[in-house]
Amino acid sequence: MGLPLRITFNDRDYVYQIINSNLINQNTVELELLLNGEKLQLIKEKTIWIQKDGDQTLDPNFVQALGRSVSLRLRM
Repeated sequence: MGLPLRITFNDRDYVYQIINSNLINQNTVELELLLNGEKLQLIKEKTIWIQKDGDQTLDPNFVQALGRSVSLRLRM
């Protein structure tokens, strides 16, 4: 796991970590994140990031913001 990363969404700060960032490249369409101690999987369909099945359902706009944040940081 990498360093904790921060994102602000709707005036709230969140801390997340990227799991297995070594496997991420420009062709990656699936991400695994650790958000608030829980694993979260994101899938990229065309240009939109969506949440894969999980225990908690997040706001789709927040999921998109997380995916874009990782994409920009790792130049995907």
